[in-house]
Amino acid sequence: MTSASASPVSTDLEVVDTWWRAANYLTVGQIYLLDNPLLTRPLAPDQIKPRLLGHWGTSPALNFVYAHLNRIIRRDDRDLIYVCGPGHGGPAMVANTWLEGTYSDLMPAIERNGGGMQKLFRQFSFPGGIPSHDAPNVPGSINEGGELGYSLAHAYGAVLDNPNLVAVCVVGDGEAETGPLATSWHANKLIDAVNDGVVLPILNLNGYKIANPTILARIDQDELLSLFRGYGYQPIVVAGGYDGEDPMAVHQRMAEAMDEAFRLIDAAKIAARAAASAAAAGASGGSGGLGGLGGSGGSGADAPGHDSTAAGQSAGPHDAARPAWPMIILRTPKGWTGPKVVDGEPVENTWRAHQVPLNGVRENPEHLAQLQEWMESYGPRELFGDDGVPTGILDSLRPVGDKRMSASPFANGGRLRSPLVLSDHRAHAVSPSDSSGLARGAAVSATHVLGQWLAEVVRDNPHTWRLFGPDETVSNKLDAVFDVTDRGWAAHLLDTDLNLARSGRVTEVLSEHLLQGLLEGYLLTGRHGVLNTYEAFVHIVDSMFNQHAKWLESSTEIEWREPISSFVYLLSSHVWRQDHNGFSHQDPGFLDVVVNKQAHLVRISLAPDANTLLVVASKALRDTDTVQVIVAGKQEQPAWLTMDEAEAHVDAGAGIWHWAGTAGLDADGSPATPDVVLACAGDVPTLETLAAADILRREFPSVRTRVVNVVDLMKLQDVRDHPHGFTDDEFDALFTTDKPVIFDFHGYPSLVHQLTYHRHGHDNLHVRGFQERGTTTTPFDMAMLNDIDRYKLVLDVLEYVPGLAASNPTAAARFQGLRDEARAYAYEHGEDHPDVTGWEFGR
Repeated sequence: MTSASASPVSTDLEVVDTWWRAANYLTVGQIYLLDNPLLTRPLAPDQIKPRLLGHWGTSPALNFVYAHLNRIIRRDDRDLIYVCGPGHGGPAMVANTWLEGTYSDLMPAIERNGGGMQKLFRQFSFPGGIPSHDAPNVPGSINEGGELGYSLAHAYGAVLDNPNLVAVCVVGDGEAETGPLATSWHANKLIDAVNDGVVLPILNLNGYKIANPTILARIDQDELLSLFRGYGYQPIVVAGGYDGEDPMAVHQRMAEAMDEAFRLIDAAKIAARAAASAAAAGASGGSGGLGGLGGSGGSGADAPGHDSTAAGQSAGPHDAARPAWPMIILRTPKGWTGPKVVDGEPVENTWRAHQVPLNGVRENPEHLAQLQEWMESYGPRELFGDDGVPTGILDSLRPVGDKRMSASPFANGGRLRSPLVLSDHRAHAVSPSDSSGLARGAAVSATHVLGQWLAEVVRDNPHTWRLFGPDETVSNKLDAVFDVTDRGWAAHLLDTDLNLARSGRVTEVLSEHLLQGLLEGYLLTGRHGVLNTYEAFVHIVDSMFNQHAKWLESSTEIEWREPISSFVYLLSSHVWRQDHNGFSHQDPGFLDVVVNKQAHLVRISLAPDANTLLVVASKALRDTDTVQVIVAGKQEQPAWLTMDEAEAHVDAGAGIWHWAGTAGLDADGSPATPDVVLACAGDVPTLETLAAADILRREFPSVRTRVVNVVDLMKLQDVRDHPHGFTDDEFDALFTTDKPVIFDFHGYPSLVHQLTYHRHGHDNLHVRGFQERGTTTTPFDMAMLNDIDRYKLVLDVLEYVPGLAASNPTAAARFQGLRDEARAYAYEHGEDHPDVTGWEFGR
């Protein structure tokens, strides 16, 4: 443990205490009051809200930290952002932003005076007002506290490529029990001390969750310190506020702790930059990647108070010591400065302080009197003038302009965002034809082709774009990016490592939780990126996706929130090509989760081939304020479309592939009426659908087939439900109103029915997709297990095209026999039948 130094404090702590009391007063007022904000007359029942909502317990410590950070900003002119982790810290954060003036700047109706204070109080957790969390409506927020666990990852994402930014993240001890937060402590091993900023975690141990104690508050201090030293931090402990202790003594300890933390940060940054300069000037140089700095992690041995041995470091030719960044453990009573006893029960420093310490205030005169006494204890007449304007002493602690944490452009990332420099994706187009030019379907890995273009994105945007993934950049065949960059890595480096460096544009760690949070923090502070992962395991972040979508939904309704880059998921190693890993890796259900969000927020693209994937990705990286889900396989698959065709197809979202069907065109050039529509969405369903169309062309030449491919899944919705949706006329023009439609779908069949249930001819729609049948088997057997294979599609055509089965009485048995033969061959030989693997369209 580092002890806080006895260095002098340059800003009067009486001012810090005054700010803290003012913020506490405003916090209580938001929870309780409708009227009489300055207590100019005794509180009356009708001045109390009828429904008391909000959370007091965590708020005093949040206000305490905020006041001390303003002291640091005023003294040192630093760029700080405040990431509020405790879930219901909304009233505290709103209070501080109003004191700073940012709230009134952005919402002029909430003036910085008594009238504005009354509006501020009334709107909190009130119909038509604002929620109780640190939500997008709170200036300076990049973390919605409605679901716990994401604050530290957001903070680390915010400091990537922001070398002068310090993100101060207050972590609640309840939040610290969540899986995502527990993993996020390891993000310090992914931060480059030279080119990235610093996260200062402040773990607030107030002892309780809603109704139970918290784990970290109930373990011995030696165990607690060992835990965080093991994570690679230098913990600085501040404890106080118990048993009536003078708050000024706690302020003194906190000020010293803050000074020590920033001294350690500055020393580590200076040492790291010196080491990087020496490496650049010396013989070793960089690692060969973009911005490679060799061993440029900070020299912890030069940082005061740092013991590299205790931090788990060892000397080595590629192991510049990683700084043991400081953190503060702040131990304070829950509900600090609030009612100590209510109705004979202890409240402060117990779980009873978690939400509303005094209930039934309208009906209970004793509680009303106790509320009056509580609020008066902060000295409102000293804090606010007769007109409700914060007094001049508070202005002396208030940072100016964008230095205010509530006004920082880093917390409103759209202000800093600039479009990516994107090279022409057309330069990476692949030909869908073989050397003869007669057959479509030249085999290529779509993600391999995409990776070559993404390498140029990295090269051309060296400080504003990153690729995130859980150890799967190579597995998903995006490894071309390593031609221009490395993985960022601040832990030990070995001679046998490949593509690891202190500075790199690829972030890999085996936690989708952490990666999602890092990318969210990166986007929310004005940059761009992509998260690639296996399709089945993206479900790990279902809830995080939900929260980010809700953030976007709320922020798009806030005028002063500028648009941020869209969150782009690239899901590869998908359900239909996880035949080698088996059932545990086979799940396309993330699409169902995404579709249930507000329609204007989500895009789902099922790229059927490499050229289409290039076009889809190029569009996604240009978009703002949406979540883009792109599904594309990494295995070699046929390339069906030329680049011109792919661009037109993506623009349309879905279309008829006339070359694949037999219905042709009428004399006026319009599509001829088919006997059956073969529809598909997804690369493997597209392959199987085209194989089925090829069989039908040969075996049943009189059947007029139409092949429709859907790349933008949201096109299936009505335009009244989604901005990309088809009108009824457009939908009918593709799928007809009365012909059978055999739809081979990448995901669960019910999703297509959900999107099209009120379309004309829905009763004629027969959807094939994943039926939750999987195992370790061959690719084609996996398709047969779920009835998406070519032979099953032909059997469906026989069943649903009137008269076809009757005129071909032996056909169904023949095609079922081909399925049986294909399975028997796979089970005997361990690979798919040559008729399947050797098939080429049109041959």
